[in-house]
Amino acid sequence: MQQPERDDGSRADAGEVHELRVARRAMACLFEVIFNVGDHQQATEWAVEALDLVEQLEDRLTVYRESSELLRLNGAAAIGSASVAPDLMRLLLRSRELHAWTEGAVDVASGRLVRAWGFLARQGRTPSDELLAEAKALSGMHLLEWDEHASTVRFQQRGVELNLGSIGKGYAIDRAMELLVRRGAVNAFVHGGQSSVRGLGHRRASDGRQQGWPVGLRHPLRPNRRLATFHLNNQALGTSGSGTQFFVENGRRLGHILDPRSGMPAEGVLSATVVASSAADADALATAVYVLGEPGLKRLAAEYGVKGLLVLPPAAGGRLRVVRANLDADACELVETKGVDVVDLPVTAPNASCLEGGDRR
Repeated sequence: MQQPERDDGSRADAGEVHELRVARRAMACLFEVIFNVGDHQQATEWAVEALDLVEQLEDRLTVYRESSELLRLNGAAAIGSASVAPDLMRLLLRSRELHAWTEGAVDVASGRLVRAWGFLARQGRTPSDELLAEAKALSGMHLLEWDEHASTVRFQQRGVELNLGSIGKGYAIDRAMELLVRRGAVNAFVHGGQSSVRGLGHRRASDGRQQGWPVGLRHPLRPNRRLATFHLNNQALGTSGSGTQFFVENGRRLGHILDPRSGMPAEGVLSATVVASSAADADALATAVYVLGEPGLKRLAAEYGVKGLLVLPPAAGGRLRVVRANLDADACELVETKGVDVVDLPVTAPNASCLEGGDRR
């Protein structure tokens, strides 16, 4: 059975296997929980429970529902120190840490920029110079004041907006997978929109092979071809790209992934993929690597052991450029090499614990 195509250009690997799938729409995409048939008698019940949890988290973390916990926090923190639920506080603190790692390339306090560019309403447009300047002045992690002991956050200026678009979907997947593990699952796969995935154990293939859960990355210029296959064993993967959310203005294609430092859409990368132990980290870091490009991946790989793959547009010679970091052939197999130049950055894991799991519930 072949996994469906991803919206962002990747898909799960093909293979004659028997799977149980339970799906539901949430967070503007399709979430699926997948089991090997016969592994768990209560698989369907567990999957429904996991998807119920995803919906509950969407209710709390979305910026599209006036009653959400996140929007209430945005309002309360603008006028004083606002109490934050312990699990949300842990997520915000992790976001702050990843913001520091990436030198500001991923920033959950850049909601005003998302709004200014029209992507909040999914109607992208270039803001006026005045609107962009105002949005930049009201964006950035530096505008948040924290009291970790009291679990409170305060905005230094009115108008700051938290938006968890770069990490929220991955966080929901992590929470869903943690629930499945507590119920007793040993092999399971959860994805949201197929750009954020997490695998537990192995997918059982017809020939008995166990290589984790295979996930394919589609060739960005040849949609019917696969570029690479990742094998996830108790790991997560996030892929960022602007293949579906963009607008064209004066012949220039402008995507929804913004560089929080400049306030402008990120350019120069076709897709960025990161493998990590948590889907939240994979999502946030994939966004950051998309913004930072090859120099950023090189630094994050060397300093924090980040595992990633960049697909860069063809140069004058017309050959696609793929840059891998900390990914060996077993973890990431290149399927399509014709017309592709591959660069493998030196393998290093100076702070292996940086991306090891950790409970951020």
